[in-house]
Amino acid sequence: MRRLLLTSSFSATGDRLPAFLEGSPENHTVAFIPTANLPQRSDSYVQEARQAFTDMGCRIDDLEVSTADPETMRRSLEKDDLIYLSGGNTFFLLQELRRSGAADLIRQQVGQGKPYIGESAGAVVTGPDIGFLDAMDPRSAAPDLDSTAGLGLVDFRLLPHLDSEPFAEVTRKILDRYGDDEPMVAISNSQAVAVRGRCLTIL
Repeated sequence: MRRLLLTSSFSATGDRLPAFLEGSPENHTVAFIPTANLPQRSDSYVQEARQAFTDMGCRIDDLEVSTADPETMRRSLEKDDLIYLSGGNTFFLLQELRRSGAADLIRQQVGQGKPYIGESAGAVVTGPDIGFLDAMDPRSAAPDLDSTAGLGLVDFRLLPHLDSEPFAEVTRKILDRYGDDEPMVAISNSQAVAVRGRCLTIL
């Protein structure tokens, strides 16, 4: 059964993790993938997510997929208890997940039931397509990305940061433009989406 916890801000919603896991995350090892943040100017939310996991007693296994060798990447994604992908630029993240081969490894692990935690870009990339997010994230950060097809781990598009600054205006524009095209779930920074098999719950 696929299990995904999709958030806009993990530091603001990490307290939902025990309920999502149906148990304490203490001593769980997290494959911590901050790749989406590489094109960004600040990594504050990455550090906040790292601290949130640490405060819950998790162990961090840093995995930068843009530079990791294939064996290190495979070993981390197979042995670690949880997979976490940070926020940042969604287009760059998808480019690097494909280029490195991490996309296929993640699909395999999630298909086998390993919990996936995605924050912002890490949540958006799980859907069928990420093209709708170009008003928020510049595609220029991913010059080698030839398709906006996402990982397909869920069958809806996740719009993060709804009505949350500094994205309040752009999220409303995206919702107005794309909200009726295909299934879309929009969440604020204080909300999260839990997916268990075919069941979706807003937390």
